[in-house]
Amino acid sequence: MKKKILITGLSGAVGQAIKPSLEKKYNVHSLSRNGTKNLDSKKNHIGDIRYINSISKAFNNIHTVIHLAADGGVNSPEGMKAEWNSILGSNIVGTYNVFETSVKNGIKRIIYASSGSTIMGYENEHPYSNLIEGKIDDKSPIPIITHKSEPRPTSHYAVSKLFGEDLARMYSYKYNISIICIRIGGCSKDGKPGNGRGQSVFVSHKDLSQMIIKSIEAPSNLLFDIFFAISNNKFSYRDWKHANNQIGYQPTESAEKFNL
Repeated sequence: MKKKILITGLSGAVGQAIKPSLEKKYNVHSLSRNGTKNLDSKKNHIGDIRYINSISKAFNNIHTVIHLAADGGVNSPEGMKAEWNSILGSNIVGTYNVFETSVKNGIKRIIYASSGSTIMGYENEHPYSNLIEGKIDDKSPIPIITHKSEPRPTSHYAVSKLFGEDLARMYSYKYNISIICIRIGGCSKDGKPGNGRGQSVFVSHKDLSQMIIKSIEAPSNLLFDIFFAISNNKFSYRDWKHANNQIGYQPTESAEKFNL
């Protein structure tokens, strides 16, 4: 029997990127304010994560929750400049409500969509600023940022994602629920990298789907971790080797592949 997966924010760019691959392996359900297109009505749960009483029924008999829903981010109408009140409701209160409801319903695992923006501040420093500006020197090694590197948020959105990571850590160890945080790279709607910065932070739909599936299928004793979802880009500064060591993630695509 296929595992029953509940995804918040399935209608967004990331949700639509991973939906085809996940539907092949799992019984995919959606939780959203307005419903998700092209999904059976019985799998379409209507609720607002800002209000905990409106979402509880969607968590019945779910194995894994994939929490994507958030305000802000590069694919949202507001971009990284989403207002604080919006972020507070969806990204802070909403994430708490999803975690709390998961615990109360005996969910085995949560996949939490964090963001590469949590370390975006490094892009203001040498040598990372050169990558973003397209001033790339093949001879100069790029120091890799890992999950252990100091966070460098530059927006309220990024701060809210760091809150979610720490909340996940607390819930994991307090309630013994597995929560894997994925710092998602540049995932565009069309699945292609942009110019400049996009060449460095790009993650393809295929690689992101692999990361999500590897996280769902990770050993049950993996209680908490943070992974960067990034393709094998030539000029990437974000680490994917930790995810490879822990769950076997191996990106098969790169920004350069799409430039051919």
